[in-house]
Amino acid sequence: QVQLVESGGGLVQAGGSLRLSCAASGRTFSNYAMGWFRQAPGKEREFVAAINWSGSSTSYADSVKGRFTISRDNAKNTVYLQMKSLKPEDTAVYYCSADKAPYGLAYKYYDRSVYWGQGTQVTVSS
Repeated sequence: QVQLVESGGGLVQAGGSLRLSCAASGRTFSNYAMGWFRQAPGKEREFVAAINWSGSSTSYADSVKGRFTISRDNAKNTVYLQMKSLKPEDTAVYYCSADKAPYGLAYKYYDRSVYWGQGTQVTVSS
């Protein structure tokens, strides 16, 4: 059974930084692509970033390119989302996800069938 546990959310001022972590368990972490999504109040869940199974390629939503960085540490079974230059519009619940199929790409990760974490709140004040 795949489990994903996010941490690192909180309240930050606009222009600040946060790093989200997602600890995975229940299968061989290094064989699967991972991603982050977010959902703001009253809006649909949207793709943020993804990283392929080996960590050699990534993809990002246009809204976060140049500000957010996804990475993974396969030795720690953990994926990270480093967020910089945060804006009030980044306020959302951030969800970690894990591809259900092995050896997936970061490209078009948002089309995959994935497992979900419980989410962590990120609030950016203006």
